[in-house]
Amino acid sequence: MPQKKQGADAGKSGASKEGQAGTGGSTRKPWVKKTPVEVVLEQIAKQEERVAGMREELKKEERELQKLQQAKKVLEAG
Repeated sequence: MPQKKQGADAGKSGASKEGQAGTGGSTRKPWVKKTPVEVVLEQIAKQEERVAGMREELKKEERELQKLQQAKKVLEAG
């Protein structure tokens, strides 16, 4: 039991240290407020990328299905 508590405490102290370091001299880009139009356009672009990826995956799956169907025909004929 004590070992688990120490692990949990270590995680908490590590998170607080990270938070403190981030508030100091941060190298992150400054946050730029986006207009609603920009937000929607980004969502559209992300969705287009997802759909394109799904189409590629679908093509792969269809090729695999076609191979399996051909194998099925060979097995049924033999």
